[in-house]
Amino acid sequence: MSVFTALVDDAGLFPPTSLHMDEALARNERDLSKSIDVLTHRFLCPASRIDRLRGVPYRPRRIGLILDTVKVPDFGDLPVDFVELPLPPDTSVPELAARLGLPGNVRLFVEVTPHKTAVEVPGGVGLKVRCGGASAEAFPPVEHLAQFIKFCVDQDIPFKATAGLHHAVRHFDPTLGVDRHGFLNLVLAVCEAVEGRDPAPVLRTTDVGQLVRLARDVPEDTAKQARRLLVSYGSCSTSTPVDDLRALGLIDEEDS
Repeated sequence: MSVFTALVDDAGLFPPTSLHMDEALARNERDLSKSIDVLTHRFLCPASRIDRLRGVPYRPRRIGLILDTVKVPDFGDLPVDFVELPLPPDTSVPELAARLGLPGNVRLFVEVTPHKTAVEVPGGVGLKVRCGGASAEAFPPVEHLAQFIKFCVDQDIPFKATAGLHHAVRHFDPTLGVDRHGFLNLVLAVCEAVEGRDPAPVLRTTDVGQLVRLARDVPEDTAKQARRLLVSYGSCSTSTPVDDLRALGLIDEEDS
């Protein structure tokens, strides 16, 4: 498999794109018709908007439910395979999983603070890490993100990433005055951790040539293990990740 296969979830409803539901679903349908290998075609939808999702003719192939409501809404009529939410204060991950009581075919992903990952995670549950946001403070330092990755790899815990990963390579954002993490850096950092190395240097580098060389040299077994752990990441744009990988020569035209 390619280390980039089924990497990007569709977060078109979320900032900064913030598409209307009809626009977001129309884009998801267009993407699905193109069979783009980099995309999961999983449509990320807030629980508070699930009824609006039901009210349109097009039904996404799979849905990730972002829990922004007090209770989990009934979703038995929808192809929900992920439920994601932050870990509430004074609650353990096992307690949260037991309280939600999700069906066996739906995986729970619990968002935690990157440098506070000494948590117990029951089987079938994954973690989630936020890589950015609307302010500089929302971007975790390299050391914290590396700590999170190493914990998940060492403990064999699948995880997802969200927010801030707008481009493949780490770069400075002058608007926020912060370095944005790159999704290529993230993928390769997981590969580094799988092979027993410190993921921080790869997370930190802005050397495009080095990253491209590393990506082309990832052994197949490492790619499989890394992507079993890094399940996917949410992107408000479904075209930019594909365009970036194509520009770097890391995917073929037929893969995009």
